[in-house]
Amino acid sequence: MATLHTVNKSPFANQSLLSCLAHAKDGDTVLMIEDGVYGAASGTGLADAMVAMASRVALVALQPDLNARGIAAARLLDGVKTTDYAGFVELAASHDRTQAWL
Repeated sequence: MATLHTVNKSPFANQSLLSCLAHAKDGDTVLMIEDGVYGAASGTGLADAMVAMASRVALVALQPDLNARGIAAARLLDGVKTTDYAGFVELAASHDRTQAWL
């Protein structure tokens, strides 16, 4: 039973993303939305934790939110995929449950 975890807060403002990573199980998906997309950027203090999780869970960032924050594809961590709103809906429909990390 796979879970879709959504993170909408900046990892530099609270610990939601780190808590999410600590609770995510193999085969889950972590979807970074809104300010949560800052967690997908390379060159940060979270980069090592994110890359380590990429082999266990799918890491996805919402492209419109990346665009709104000026985060170019070249700045994304290896292993982070992007999706649009239709892909967000598909992720929600294809997982057994969704957990929002606030």
